Amino acid sequence: MLTDIEIAQQTKLRPIKDVAADVGITEDELEFYGKYKAKLSEELFKKLESKPDGKLVLVTAINPTPAGEGKTTVTTGLGQAMNKLGKKTVIALREPSLGPVFGIKGGAAGGGYSQVLPMEDINLHFTGDMHAITAANNLLCAMLDNHIQQGNELGIDVKRILVKRCLDMNDRELRNIVAGLGGKVNGVPREDGFIITVASEVMAILCLASSISDLKERLGNILIAYSYDGKPVFAKDIHANGAMTALLKDAIKPNLVQTIDGTPAIMHGGPFANIAHGCNSVRATKLALKLGDYCITEAGFGSDLGAEKFFDIKCRLAGLKPNAVVLVATVRALKYNGGVPKTELKTENLDALKKGIANLGKHIENMKKFGVPVVVAINRFESDTEAELNFVENYCKDNGADFSLAEVFAKGADGGLELAKKVCEATEKPSDFKHIYENGLTITEKLEAIAKNIYGASGVVFTPKAKKALAEVEKLYKDDMPICVAKTQYSLSDNPALLGRPEGFVITVSDVRISNGAGFVVIYTGDIMTMPGLPKVPAANRIDVDDNGKISGLF
Repeated sequence: MLTDIEIAQQTKLRPIKDVAADVGITEDELEFYGKYKAKLSEELFKKLESKPDGKLVLVTAINPTPAGEGKTTVTTGLGQAMNKLGKKTVIALREPSLGPVFGIKGGAAGGGYSQVLPMEDINLHFTGDMHAITAANNLLCAMLDNHIQQGNELGIDVKRILVKRCLDMNDRELRNIVAGLGGKVNGVPREDGFIITVASEVMAILCLASSISDLKERLGNILIAYSYDGKPVFAKDIHANGAMTALLKDAIKPNLVQTIDGTPAIMHGGPFANIAHGCNSVRATKLALKLGDYCITEAGFGSDLGAEKFFDIKCRLAGLKPNAVVLVATVRALKYNGGVPKTELKTENLDALKKGIANLGKHIENMKKFGVPVVVAINRFESDTEAELNFVENYCKDNGADFSLAEVFAKGADGGLELAKKVCEATEKPSDFKHIYENGLTITEKLEAIAKNIYGASGVVFTPKAKKALAEVEKLYKDDMPICVAKTQYSLSDNPALLGRPEGFVITVSDVRISNGAGFVVIYTGDIMTMPGLPKVPAANRIDVDDNGKISGLF
């Protein structure tokens, strides 16, 4: 059996100019990064301004488990299948972060015969967007520390600095550091730390900005610190946003690549859904809607995180209205939610499936609350039995969701034709899209709406530290700002050990911060971390390259 990277390396790629031509993009509207990758120019945006939008389909999933769900694989396969049906379709995805690629999760370009290519490039440096975001964030930090070193005209309190340096790598050693040691010439000693690049506000801003001018304004509005007399200090106060924008002038342009069968895919931006808003860029999604009759996009982790943020943050701020939702699950993951160990998931177990399927039921219920038609896609594994699949299908029908098997990993487009037909039908159904909460509410009211309606919590409690932070944030809060909850992806609750459909729990808020440039408030719950660490045996251990430059072990 071929590995993902072996399948990718055996695929004959089409020149990216030919992929672009399929959706009406000329060579002059491409900025080439070799033969198989290109950025999409500002001229293309201007040309498509008056073109009507296609239909928007979001792919999301149940809570992730060690058994695997395959959301990106299904997203890619669905796009391939819809094109095979003659539906002009463009896929819009996030770029992978290097941290998880070398950590526990691996790459984020799909799998099997449902991949986005060139997968090695995409999963590693791609077109340099992540590095540009890292550089822009760290330039801001360097300018802030330099301002303090050079006399501190703004009276910045070094104990109330809010921005941290970032790195696109899992490196727990850098979570908490002391900087500026070595004498006066080396800066002012202070506590500092690193977050992963995809958790930075610069990443969130890039993914929400509508233009370069909007990007520069948002960057200038980043709250970076407070002064000794309690006044907020913004990036524009130290004149950092212009230079930051210069570093991001190419990174703001979406990237065009292709799937195994040559379906166009736009990949741009990569915020995590458990510690950020988890969606690809607004510009990429809007471009895909103009280029195709259908845009297939995804949001990170389970629907309680990525999909909720897609609907309540991205759609709200960008004026998007989705036409259908695809909810991905696997029989294996549902049995894991029912208490079956990972080592025993290949064995039929209807009792565990009946218990664990409550997790799927909650996600179906949640998606229906947004008023959008739902199709459940079961990403099929070889070990799935007919009895198990029939049970899931009947459960979905009983819960008001359509159902389809997805065999795109093994069969590519051919394994997603039934799913594609059902998704097309779903987009023709009435869609009464609405948010879980409306503008005009307080931060606490918005959070409670998410906690009770989406997570199933009985309430929300704030730690003393969080109460103090909330009071500070409320001074800058505008009532049209959405809420971005940083929460474990493994459970509907804030406790990763509570699988299935937990009830009677409360959400504990540990901190509150404002992403003033991005335009939302971040609520930290549980023990969520913004700099992941590597596992005991990281994926990096298996990655190698031969004398000819051929990479192996990447997945």
